[in-house]
Amino acid sequence: MDGKGGLANLDVDVLSPEQQEKLQQFKIKTRIDNEKYLRSHPEVEELIGGFMRNVLLKRPTDIHEFAADYFNNINLPTGPVKEGDSDRANHPTASTSCLSPFKSADVK
Repeated sequence: MDGKGGLANLDVDVLSPEQQEKLQQFKIKTRIDNEKYLRSHPEVEELIGGFMRNVLLKRPTDIHEFAADYFNNINLPTGPVKEGDSDRANHPTASTSCLSPFKSADVK
């Protein structure tokens, strides 16, 4: 990636005040909806956390190939790790709470 894509380079000053307000409300609603989804699907955090841990431990040179291999692994867990599930807790895809960006806001 060259870092030139996404919303970083948008000139929101070309929007009318009404459009800017609608955009802001859309961003807030999207963030709340995303938080709700992630809270109701803890397996997403587990999969991403496990993937990030493996990336940092193995430091692959080809991240795309590594990601494809990782997520095509038939041994990936299919649900969240539960208390006392020692086999799952030690699985290389089990997440660690220190990598979690999803616990900062209290969204209902």
